Amino acid sequence: MPEVKIRKQVRIVEEIFHEGGPVAATPRRRAAIVTVIENPYAGRYVEDIAPFMEDLKPLGVAMAKELVVALGGDPAVVDGYGKGAIVGAAGEIEHGALWHVPGGYAMREALGDALAIVPSTKKVGGPGTRLDVPVTHSNASYVRSHFDAMEVGVSDAPKADEIALVLVMTCGPRVHARVGGLAASDISKGDGLR
Repeated sequence: MPEVKIRKQVRIVEEIFHEGGPVAATPRRRAAIVTVIENPYAGRYVEDIAPFMEDLKPLGVAMAKELVVALGGDPAVVDGYGKGAIVGAAGEIEHGALWHVPGGYAMREALGDALAIVPSTKKVGGPGTRLDVPVTHSNASYVRSHFDAMEVGVSDAPKADEIALVLVMTCGPRVHARVGGLAASDISKGDGLR
């Protein structure tokens, strides 16, 4: 199996005080980590790429733990997440799909076995490509107040033979969430949906 070769990491932490309305009593926090790695499959078609997911698992765990620390260190306050990948031009979209298991399960584990599926997005693009990473509640995908996205990107990545792997975590609902739907306080089924 190929070795994971990291070129760089970028961390982004945001505090959102308001979105044009009243200042929130507690600012919404969200954080992203982007790790730029060499794409071992760039420039060629390889049939069996799935084993590389095993190699990516320790990276996913490390990135998830770093996000919890960036948001204060207490996994109990993190209640939203998402993941994504930007594949350089010499790669293919399927190379970004290799991040589904290592990124998603790492966050669920770091948060104490969160129940909801981790939303995801991926695309092929060059240096400076931006990615809107979808975010949902970590225990119930239908909690409307947590539907969000965080835009991320790295000015010099991904190069053609790289992949930028992304994890996002958030604390709390959108600052001025007021469109109804299932409230986080009403999660009851424990099925990851409601």
